[in-house]
Amino acid sequence: SEHRMAYWEWNATGDPAHPHVIFCVHGLTRQGRDFDVLARALAPYARLICPDVAGRGHSDWLADPKAYAVPQYAMDMLALLHQVQLRGRIGQLDWVGTSMGGLIGMCLAGEPQLPLPAPIRRLVLNDVGPTVEWAALQRISAYVGQPVKFTSVEQAAAALRIISSGFGPHTDAEWLALTAPMLKPLPEGGLGLHYDPAIGESLRAMSAQDVAQGQAIMWQLYERITAQTLLLRGE
Repeated sequence: SEHRMAYWEWNATGDPAHPHVIFCVHGLTRQGRDFDVLARALAPYARLICPDVAGRGHSDWLADPKAYAVPQYAMDMLALLHQVQLRGRIGQLDWVGTSMGGLIGMCLAGEPQLPLPAPIRRLVLNDVGPTVEWAALQRISAYVGQPVKFTSVEQAAAALRIISSGFGPHTDAEWLALTAPMLKPLPEGGLGLHYDPAIGESLRAMSAQDVAQGQAIMWQLYERITAQTLLLRGE
């Protein structure tokens, strides 16, 4: 189905059609503002494109919850790449993907038949690889899409900090900046999370066998990647 996808663009090069483009794509429950600090640092050198993946942030929610899956996201990114190309030829394309955003990047970088405007030259995989752990998926699916309501940004930041302990150390100010774009006003008052609760449905419907089949596909894609690849894992 047709849907609109929002994205954040950062560019301080002086050239609105600068040929070096870097896509920064977030994790399952996150959104494009996660990359504000990185984007500010890189904006003097390239066009930074930070999408809100469908169902998150300012992008449309999908009518069919089953469509919340990496193949749909990869096709959306392909469409966005061509939109960016229309505004200025992409000469060099790099990809920074955190978790789900890394899986999407592996799909695009590892499938040579896809009509990318330019091949992915450098690929950064943050906190993800072709191996998908069943236990990790079960942990994530337990909290994704659960109804929550906060009375303030500060209360939300404290709650999300507990769930996101693996994100590592941040100052209170840094964590507030990361939290604010995660929230939206609720019609009845208070604040809720920005994403469609249905994004967790396809996760909860997966069996261990489904995960094993998906992992085999990810390894096939990974083996075909020709981009310079950097794997990041913080602990």
